[in-house]
Amino acid sequence: MKKDAGIRPSVIAGTWYPGTRQGLLKTVDGYLGQVQQPAVPGPLVGLISPHAGYAYSGLTAAHAYHQLQDQRFDTVVLLGPSHRAWVGDYAVSTEDAYETPLGQVPLDREMIAELDAQMAWNPIRGDGEHSLEIQLPFLQRQLQDFALVPIIMSADDPAAARRLADALAETIQSREERGQRTLLVASSDLHHIEDYDLVRQRDQRVVDAIAAYDLDALTRLLMAPGCTVCGRLPILTVLHAGRALQADATAILHHTTSGDVTGQRQPGHYTVGYLAAALYKSH
Repeated sequence: MKKDAGIRPSVIAGTWYPGTRQGLLKTVDGYLGQVQQPAVPGPLVGLISPHAGYAYSGLTAAHAYHQLQDQRFDTVVLLGPSHRAWVGDYAVSTEDAYETPLGQVPLDREMIAELDAQMAWNPIRGDGEHSLEIQLPFLQRQLQDFALVPIIMSADDPAAARRLADALAETIQSREERGQRTLLVASSDLHHIEDYDLVRQRDQRVVDAIAAYDLDALTRLLMAPGCTVCGRLPILTVLHAGRALQADATAILHHTTSGDVTGQRQPGHYTVGYLAAALYKSH
Protein backbone atom coordinates (compact mmCIF):
# COMPACT_ATOMS: atom_id res chain seq x y z
CA MET A 1 0.00 0.00 0.00
CA LYS A 2 1.34 3.43 -0.93
CA LYS A 3 2.11 5.67 2.01
CA ASP A 4 0.21 8.95 2.32
CA ALA A 5 2.62 11.64 1.08
CA GLY A 6 1.35 13.99 3.78
CA ILE A 7 2.39 11.69 6.65
CA ARG A 8 5.88 11.38 8.08
CA PRO A 9 6.04 7.65 8.88
CA SER A 10 7.90 6.17 11.82
CA VAL A 11 11.55 5.44 11.13
CA ILE A 12 12.37 3.76 14.46
CA ALA A 13 9.32 1.62 15.32
CA GLY A 14 10.47 -1.94 15.88
CA THR A 15 14.03 -0.90 16.70
CA TRP A 16 14.27 2.00 19.14
CA TYR A 17 10.84 1.19 20.56
CA PRO A 18 8.28 -1.60 19.96
CA GLY A 19 6.80 -1.70 16.48
CA THR A 20 3.24 -2.77 17.33
CA ARG A 21 0.50 -0.77 18.99
CA GLN A 22 0.00 -3.28 21.80
CA GLY A 23 3.71 -3.73 22.40
CA LEU A 24 4.28 0.01 22.50
CA LEU A 25 1.34 0.63 24.85
CA LYS A 26 2.61 -2.03 27.23
CA THR A 27 6.13 -0.59 27.20
CA VAL A 28 5.16 3.06 27.65
CA ASP A 29 2.56 2.29 30.33
CA GLY A 30 5.06 0.05 32.07
CA TYR A 31 7.61 2.81 32.34
CA LEU A 32 5.03 5.40 33.43
CA GLY A 33 3.72 2.99 36.04
CA GLN A 34 7.13 2.85 37.70
CA VAL A 35 7.17 6.60 38.40
CA GLN A 36 5.83 7.75 41.74
CA GLN A 37 6.55 11.46 41.77
CA PRO A 38 4.47 14.51 42.68
CA ALA A 39 3.65 17.14 40.09
CA VAL A 40 5.85 20.23 40.11
CA PRO A 41 4.43 22.88 42.48
CA GLY A 42 3.33 25.34 39.80
CA PRO A 43 2.15 25.64 36.19
CA LEU A 44 4.25 23.45 33.91
CA VAL A 45 5.99 25.27 31.04
CA GLY A 46 8.44 22.76 29.60
CA LEU A 47 10.27 19.45 29.85
CA ILE A 48 13.69 18.02 29.03
CA SER A 49 13.65 14.36 27.99
CA PRO A 50 16.28 11.95 26.59
CA HIS A 51 16.13 10.31 23.17
CA ALA A 52 17.94 6.98 23.33
CA GLY A 53 16.18 3.69 22.67
CA TYR A 54 13.55 2.93 25.29
CA ALA A 55 15.60 0.05 26.72
CA TYR A 56 18.18 2.63 27.80
CA SER A 57 16.33 5.87 28.50
CA GLY A 58 12.64 4.95 28.58
CA LEU A 59 12.37 5.09 32.37
CA THR A 60 14.08 8.48 32.48
CA ALA A 61 11.71 9.80 29.79
CA ALA A 62 8.78 8.46 31.81
CA HIS A 63 9.83 10.69 34.72
CA ALA A 64 9.45 13.70 32.44
CA TYR A 65 6.13 12.66 30.91
CA HIS A 66 4.64 11.58 34.23
CA GLN A 67 4.32 15.34 34.82
CA LEU A 68 1.63 15.42 32.12
CA GLN A 69 -0.76 13.28 34.13
CA ASP A 70 -4.17 15.02 34.11
CA GLN A 71 -2.73 17.94 32.13
CA ARG A 72 -4.05 19.46 28.92
CA PHE A 73 -1.97 21.13 26.24
CA ASP A 74 -3.24 22.06 22.80
CA THR A 75 0.19 22.13 21.18
CA VAL A 76 3.61 20.67 21.94
CA VAL A 77 6.66 22.44 20.56
CA LEU A 78 9.24 19.67 20.30
CA LEU A 79 12.87 20.60 19.68
CA GLY A 80 15.69 18.17 18.97
CA PRO A 81 19.10 18.06 17.32
CA SER A 82 19.74 16.69 13.85
CA HIS A 83 22.10 13.71 14.19
CA ARG A 84 22.52 12.63 10.57
CA ALA A 85 22.11 15.65 8.30
CA TRP A 86 22.78 19.36 8.31
CA VAL A 87 19.38 21.09 8.23
CA GLY A 88 20.44 24.67 8.85
CA ASP A 89 19.77 26.42 12.12
CA TYR A 90 16.13 25.30 12.22
CA ALA A 91 14.07 22.94 10.08
CA VAL A 92 10.35 22.16 10.24
CA SER A 93 8.54 19.32 8.49
CA THR A 94 6.32 20.13 5.52
CA GLU A 95 4.21 17.04 6.17
CA ASP A 96 0.80 17.18 7.81
CA ALA A 97 1.36 14.65 10.60
CA TYR A 98 3.89 12.39 12.31
CA GLU A 99 2.94 8.74 12.67
CA THR A 100 3.79 6.11 15.29
CA PRO A 101 2.14 2.75 16.03
CA LEU A 102 -0.17 4.70 18.38
CA GLY A 103 -1.56 6.80 15.52
CA GLN A 104 -0.96 10.14 13.86
CA VAL A 105 -0.09 13.46 15.49
CA PRO A 106 -1.16 16.44 13.35
CA LEU A 107 1.17 19.38 12.92
CA ASP A 108 -0.03 22.74 14.19
CA ARG A 109 0.16 24.56 10.86
CA GLU A 110 -1.35 27.71 12.35
CA MET A 111 1.40 28.05 14.96
CA ILE A 112 4.09 27.14 12.43
CA ALA A 113 2.80 29.92 10.18
CA GLU A 114 2.87 32.39 13.08
CA LEU A 115 6.47 31.44 13.82
CA ASP A 116 7.34 31.50 10.14
CA ALA A 117 6.62 35.23 10.11
CA GLN A 118 9.48 35.69 12.60
CA MET A 119 11.93 32.89 11.76
CA ALA A 120 13.82 31.62 8.73
CA TRP A 121 12.81 27.95 8.65
CA ASN A 122 14.28 25.34 6.36
CA PRO A 123 11.51 23.04 5.08
CA ILE A 124 12.23 19.34 5.49
CA ARG A 125 10.37 16.26 4.31
CA GLY A 126 10.83 12.58 5.05
CA ASP A 127 13.44 13.18 7.75
CA GLY A 128 15.16 10.22 9.37
CA GLU A 129 15.73 11.96 12.70
CA HIS A 130 14.93 9.96 15.84
CA SER A 131 15.24 12.66 18.50
CA LEU A 132 11.72 14.01 17.95
CA GLU A 133 9.88 10.81 17.10
CA ILE A 134 11.13 8.97 20.20
CA GLN A 135 9.17 11.44 22.37
CA LEU A 136 5.85 11.00 20.61
CA PRO A 137 4.53 7.74 22.11
CA PHE A 138 4.85 9.17 25.62
CA LEU A 139 3.12 12.37 24.52
CA GLN A 140 0.40 10.40 22.74
CA ARG A 141 -0.23 8.29 25.81
CA GLN A 142 -0.35 11.20 28.25
CA LEU A 143 -2.02 13.95 26.21
CA GLN A 144 -3.85 11.94 23.54
CA ASP A 145 -5.25 14.97 21.70
CA PHE A 146 -2.65 17.58 20.77
CA ALA A 147 -0.93 19.16 17.79
CA LEU A 148 2.80 19.25 17.14
CA VAL A 149 5.39 21.84 16.14
CA PRO A 150 8.49 19.72 15.36
CA ILE A 151 11.74 21.71 15.16
CA ILE A 152 15.00 20.01 14.21
CA MET A 153 18.14 22.04 14.91
CA SER A 154 21.65 21.99 13.47
CA ALA A 155 22.40 25.39 15.03
CA ASP A 156 25.44 25.51 17.30
CA ASP A 157 25.43 29.15 18.36
CA PRO A 158 23.70 30.25 21.58
CA ALA A 159 22.47 33.34 19.73
CA ALA A 160 20.39 31.05 17.50
CA ALA A 161 18.78 29.57 20.59
CA ARG A 162 17.95 33.05 21.87
CA ARG A 163 16.38 34.09 18.55
CA LEU A 164 14.18 31.02 18.44
CA ALA A 165 13.32 31.33 22.14
CA ASP A 166 12.18 34.92 21.66
CA ALA A 167 9.95 33.96 18.72
CA LEU A 168 8.49 31.01 20.61
CA ALA A 169 7.77 33.07 23.73
CA GLU A 170 6.05 35.82 21.76
CA THR A 171 3.92 33.36 19.82
CA ILE A 172 3.02 31.26 22.87
CA GLN A 173 2.02 34.37 24.84
CA SER A 174 -0.25 35.45 22.00
CA ARG A 175 -1.84 32.02 21.87
CA GLU A 176 -2.32 31.95 25.65
CA GLU A 177 -4.38 35.14 25.34
CA ARG A 178 -6.66 33.13 23.03
CA GLY A 179 -6.95 30.31 25.57
CA GLN A 180 -4.48 27.91 23.91
CA ARG A 181 -1.91 26.09 26.05
CA THR A 182 1.51 25.19 24.68
CA LEU A 183 4.16 22.87 26.13
CA LEU A 184 7.87 23.14 25.30
CA VAL A 185 9.95 19.94 25.12
CA ALA A 186 13.71 19.73 24.58
CA SER A 187 14.95 16.34 23.39
CA SER A 188 18.53 15.71 24.46
CA ASP A 189 20.87 13.11 25.86
CA LEU A 190 23.70 14.36 28.05
CA HIS A 191 27.39 13.52 27.64
CA HIS A 192 28.60 10.72 25.35
CA ILE A 193 32.08 9.63 26.47
CA GLU A 194 34.04 6.37 26.76
CA ASP A 195 34.37 6.90 30.50
CA TYR A 196 31.53 6.28 32.97
CA ASP A 197 33.02 8.36 35.79
CA LEU A 198 33.71 11.32 33.51
CA VAL A 199 30.15 11.24 32.16
CA ARG A 200 28.80 11.35 35.70
CA GLN A 201 31.09 14.25 36.62
CA ARG A 202 30.38 16.35 33.53
CA ASP A 203 26.68 15.58 33.61
CA GLN A 204 26.41 16.66 37.22
CA ARG A 205 27.73 20.13 36.40
CA VAL A 206 25.08 20.50 33.71
CA VAL A 207 22.36 19.12 35.98
CA ASP A 208 23.37 21.56 38.74
CA ALA A 209 23.19 24.53 36.34
CA ILE A 210 19.74 23.47 35.14
CA ALA A 211 18.60 22.93 38.74
CA ALA A 212 19.68 26.49 39.55
CA TYR A 213 18.12 27.80 36.31
CA ASP A 214 21.49 29.50 35.76
CA LEU A 215 21.47 30.16 32.02
CA ASP A 216 24.89 31.85 31.98
CA ALA A 217 26.61 28.94 33.71
CA LEU A 218 24.69 26.44 31.63
CA THR A 219 25.65 28.16 28.38
CA ARG A 220 29.33 28.12 29.36
CA LEU A 221 29.16 24.41 30.15
CA LEU A 222 27.22 23.41 27.05
CA MET A 223 29.35 25.46 24.65
CA ALA A 224 32.69 24.48 26.19
CA PRO A 225 35.17 22.59 23.97
CA GLY A 226 34.64 18.88 24.40
CA CYS A 227 31.01 19.11 25.52
CA THR A 228 29.11 16.21 23.97
CA VAL A 229 25.55 17.07 25.05
CA CYS A 230 23.84 16.51 21.70
CA GLY A 231 20.73 18.62 22.30
CA ARG A 232 22.47 21.57 23.89
CA LEU A 233 20.78 24.14 21.63
CA PRO A 234 17.28 22.66 22.16
CA ILE A 235 17.90 22.76 25.93
CA LEU A 236 19.04 26.39 25.82
CA THR A 237 16.12 27.34 23.58
CA VAL A 238 13.53 25.82 25.89
CA LEU A 239 15.05 27.32 29.04
CA HIS A 240 15.34 30.79 27.49
CA ALA A 241 11.79 30.62 26.15
CA GLY A 242 10.58 29.35 29.50
CA ARG A 243 12.20 32.26 31.30
CA ALA A 244 10.48 34.68 28.92
CA LEU A 245 7.20 32.90 29.69
CA GLN A 246 7.73 33.51 33.44
CA ALA A 247 9.03 30.08 34.33
CA ASP A 248 11.36 30.73 37.25
CA ALA A 249 12.07 27.27 38.63
CA THR A 250 13.19 23.83 37.49
CA ALA A 251 12.90 20.34 38.91
CA ILE A 252 15.41 17.58 38.25
CA LEU A 253 13.16 14.53 37.93
CA HIS A 254 15.64 11.78 37.06
CA HIS A 255 19.29 11.51 36.05
CA THR A 256 21.09 8.34 35.08
CA THR A 257 23.44 6.90 32.44
CA SER A 258 23.53 3.96 30.09
CA GLY A 259 26.13 2.44 32.41
CA ASP A 260 23.68 2.53 35.30
CA VAL A 261 21.05 0.83 33.15
CA THR A 262 23.30 -1.91 31.74
CA GLY A 263 25.75 -2.23 34.63
CA GLN A 264 28.65 -1.67 32.23
CA ARG A 265 30.72 0.94 34.02
CA GLN A 266 34.25 -0.25 33.36
CA PRO A 267 36.85 2.28 32.08
CA GLY A 268 36.77 2.74 28.32
CA HIS A 269 33.14 1.67 27.92
CA TYR A 270 30.99 4.11 25.92
CA THR A 271 28.52 5.79 28.26
CA VAL A 272 25.64 8.21 27.66
CA GLY A 273 23.89 10.40 30.23
CA TYR A 274 20.09 10.79 30.44
CA LEU A 275 18.11 13.55 32.16
CA ALA A 276 14.45 14.28 32.83
CA ALA A 277 13.68 17.80 34.04
CA ALA A 278 10.77 20.21 34.20
CA LEU A 279 10.51 23.99 34.20
CA TYR A 280 7.58 25.72 35.80
CA LYS A 281 6.21 28.88 37.37
CA SER A 282 6.67 28.75 41.12
CA HIS A 283 4.80 31.99 41.89
